[in-house]
Amino acid sequence: MSPAPLRVAVLGASGYAGGELVRLLTAHPGIEIALLGGDASAGRSLGEVHPHLAHLPVGGRVLEAIPMDAGADRVDLAFLALPHGAAADRAPAMLDAGTRVIDLSGDHRLPAALYPEWYGFAQESAWLDKAVYGLPELFADAIVGATLVANPGCFPTPVVLGLAPLLSAGLIGGGPIVVDGKTGVSGAGRTATDTVTFAATDESVRPYRAPRHQHTPEMEHALKLATGVDVTVSFVPHLVPAVRGVLVTCSAPLVSDATTEALTDALTAAYASAPFVRVLPPGEMADTKRTRGSNGVELQAFADPRAGRAVVIGAIDNLVKGAAGQAIQNMNLMAGFDETAGLPTTAVYP
Repeated sequence: MSPAPLRVAVLGASGYAGGELVRLLTAHPGIEIALLGGDASAGRSLGEVHPHLAHLPVGGRVLEAIPMDAGADRVDLAFLALPHGAAADRAPAMLDAGTRVIDLSGDHRLPAALYPEWYGFAQESAWLDKAVYGLPELFADAIVGATLVANPGCFPTPVVLGLAPLLSAGLIGGGPIVVDGKTGVSGAGRTATDTVTFAATDESVRPYRAPRHQHTPEMEHALKLATGVDVTVSFVPHLVPAVRGVLVTCSAPLVSDATTEALTDALTAAYASAPFVRVLPPGEMADTKRTRGSNGVELQAFADPRAGRAVVIGAIDNLVKGAAGQAIQNMNLMAGFDETAGLPTTAVYP
């Protein structure tokens, strides 16, 4: 007999990340989508909310108001694709009822003391210290046995993946590290605002929320978790006229006479068995287009000895590896599936 499927809930199914979760989960061989939740969209069908999903077997499913315990009697694992602050309120009841949780918001990514400053609310959940930071390429062993996984932010994902092996190898220093980030408008979420209209975004590149973006302390915290090295990050994100994609350019102090080849070799060795990470050879440049629709990460590194800096560049699809795909990768580890199950490695191109 085949094993029973893992019953999952997608809470926040009406948003971009929630819709992407459903799209990817329908191709997963080992799960059953048992609950679709969305408070603002409760009572509407999935196909009404996401017309591109209407043809799927779950396209006619009606979104439910999100129960506080995520319907613990109906699901084994819940994805929380909810606004910051909402997951902190919902997760404890789910966890206490025995449901495993993958939180796609920022509510479980940081130490409690940092939340008032960077998120504007106090995070006092007793579960916060039990959360595992869900970057599979670096923390797989902890994710396998986790009950609560904090899915990383889209910008920190390529930053931490690109810098952690170089810090561990002593090829770069911990600060100051300067991170320039570019993201498409889907990273702002589905709620319409004046800043993400076509008229405001087309032909425009502009910084936002600097120097107080909440991903800054996440980068510092995750790099310390991965390497034991204290780092200082200066991060400036930019909105670009694209729908999907994140590109980060990181500049860090170059230690001694580290070369481009040494930086590239360290990344290649670190991710030799990582199915979703592609380390580019010297001279090739990362491109968000080559990650679109996939769970892939492109990384490149080069030394700039004249300036005494190492430059590390990373590209991902912010809705896949930066959100829904990475959440499913975490689920695969937690549930004992193959890490790549249900996840595309090839981009949609052009």
